[in-house]
Amino acid sequence: MASILVFSERANLASELLGKAKELGGQMGLEVAAAAFNPADAEAYLKRSASKVFYSDQGEVKDFEASTYAQALAQIAHKAGASLILVGSTRRGKELAGRLAQKIQAGCLTDVKSVELKEGKVICVRNAFGGATEATQTITTQVQVIALMPRAYEPAPEGVKKGKIVTLQLDLKPSRVKVIKRSEKDAGAVDIQGAEILVCVGKGLARQEDLKMIEELAQALGGLVACTKPLATDLKWLPESRIVGLSGKIGKPRLALCLGLSGQVQFAVGIREAKTIMAINTDPNAYIFQITDYGLIADLHQVVPQLTAAIRG
Repeated sequence: MASILVFSERANLASELLGKAKELGGQMGLEVAAAAFNPADAEAYLKRSASKVFYSDQGEVKDFEASTYAQALAQIAHKAGASLILVGSTRRGKELAGRLAQKIQAGCLTDVKSVELKEGKVICVRNAFGGATEATQTITTQVQVIALMPRAYEPAPEGVKKGKIVTLQLDLKPSRVKVIKRSEKDAGAVDIQGAEILVCVGKGLARQEDLKMIEELAQALGGLVACTKPLATDLKWLPESRIVGLSGKIGKPRLALCLGLSGQVQFAVGIREAKTIMAINTDPNAYIFQITDYGLIADLHQVVPQLTAAIRG
């Protein structure tokens, strides 16, 4: 039976892909399959609606390397009879999607925000022109590779395992990439894409020392501190892993609190899918107020400590 094949190097994102795959599979008459390279993920995917999980524990796939994983997924896609392949649109996932598509001669779209079936075609929506608008696109090849952004859909709920694990011995050529050195992530690296609450700060912050009060507010809210690009790349006040927008991460938090930032499209694309957007800015004409649910024209240096105190009670 033809299938939709799901893979992400992040198990939580694979669960989101499985949720959408189940919906599309029901509409298209396709079986839902997943690829896994460790036993814990294989078992988890069976509980989240996968009819088959194609699994390999070979040494070549112990660590992620895009060209090797592309080989592996190409062989798994053939075994699964996959006509649609969903991968996570992470930094690694986007490279993998392109390599895989080239290997199996399929069309490919990355950074896809939503996927729907209309008139028998899989319709994808992506940001275009630097996030100023959206493009609706479809792939015309027989096999399609689509990289979906994190948090585009809810994870498939856990249930009773009904599928089976198919263990494969893959024919993988040695990678041409040689790892010379591995570096630890910076100490300030955080998962902005998965955050429920983001406290975003811009150049309206007067001094680097004032980041302390922003951190205190984020802690009181149970959220994470993020920033616009200049705060990380120009001023070096925060690591680049904290950047929100086209140059950084795109999140979908329940709350995005924007402090002292203009809200130009390069930043706004990173938080406009938030359930609630709030902003504090001294400029009543700041663009951020055009996309906020709640706005306050005030000095963040005065308001933030008051907010923190009020939240802490």
